[in-house]
Amino acid sequence: MGWLGIDDTDHINGGCTTHTLYQLISNLPPQFTYQNPRLVRLWPYAAQRTRGNAAVAIEIITDDNEEELIQFLEDWWNKKILPLKDNISTSKDYQRKQYPTDPGMVWFNRQPKDDFYWSAVTKEVNKQEVPKADFSWGGHGVIGASAAVIWPGLNHTFEAISWRTSESITGRKKRKIDMSALAVVDNDPETFMSRDIRSNNILIAPRGNCPVLFGIRAKTMAAAEKNCQLLLDAANTEQAEGHIVFRTNQATDDHLSDDKTDVVTKTSILKRGTVVIETNNNGKLLAFAESGKIKHLSQWLEKGDKIEFNGLKSPDGSIHLEKIRVLIATPKRKRPLCHDCQVTMKSMGKNQPVRCPKCRRISQTLWLEIERIPPSKDWLQPPIDARRHLSKPLDWN
Repeated sequence: MGWLGIDDTDHINGGCTTHTLYQLISNLPPQFTYQNPRLVRLWPYAAQRTRGNAAVAIEIITDDNEEELIQFLEDWWNKKILPLKDNISTSKDYQRKQYPTDPGMVWFNRQPKDDFYWSAVTKEVNKQEVPKADFSWGGHGVIGASAAVIWPGLNHTFEAISWRTSESITGRKKRKIDMSALAVVDNDPETFMSRDIRSNNILIAPRGNCPVLFGIRAKTMAAAEKNCQLLLDAANTEQAEGHIVFRTNQATDDHLSDDKTDVVTKTSILKRGTVVIETNNNGKLLAFAESGKIKHLSQWLEKGDKIEFNGLKSPDGSIHLEKIRVLIATPKRKRPLCHDCQVTMKSMGKNQPVRCPKCRRISQTLWLEIERIPPSKDWLQPPIDARRHLSKPLDWN
């Protein structure tokens, strides 16, 4: 018995690491069985990450036939996975720098300690840091493949992924998913991130020539399986090649450290409403235009406001906000009105009282403090179509 991990077989216009694993286990010799398929998302800023930044692993029961399994994996690697190396898209619509695919596959007889997983989900790691596998194939992909094997999986959700037939993929046919069945799936309280009603975006299906037909995310394995089958059986869903329910680290917040508090020193509003928040102790926080209520709250903030927040530190040192709330809002100050004239009083100079410009009445009350009410006092996070796969919904806490 041992663990097989695979990563880095896809690029932005094709391929899919989950499909690579599905094809491999569909062709396992009959003397081997498998269990515990898993899909693990890793640090979102990794330079050489794949399209979905996800790696896969599975436990294979070998009994006393490990040598025979390794020979099968060696042959499968050379015939089916190695040819996927060096694929790259020339799309000009994709802003992030792309790297050629560099598949990796690992076999561990036992899961190593989980330290490497926590490094891979929270920061950049390199091949030299990867724990030594019992058998290893390929290049950069061994990083994600090893992290998927090592993930402890204590906090988890599930995703049922189905794949298109080869005819649909090669023919570049438009995906057909039954929308009435999807509405039923979306209304199940055990599923999440199926569609965004606000923007009418479908979140279960990728764009482009990816082999995935759809992925149903759920809190339990039973809900993932049930809703996947419901969608596959629906009249207007295209035929699928097959499906697997993966245990995943999605919606676990594994990538985040503890929440932080700080005081705002300055805010700047950039193009499309993106906000830069400067703080006393945590540098710059970014609330992107797509972050919805986070953006609106950030635009409201003023110097002196105390906030609580969380997000990932990007390579440039700024923190990209994934959730935020106001703890203390500094009051707005205004000069008092003259009691008789109802005219705003004016300062007489530094450390001097204020005076009515009309009747010349003097007052020692220099300022009135007006309470500022935040747009929301609760935690806020981006809408689901702008949220990271790893982010836990606020209403789960």
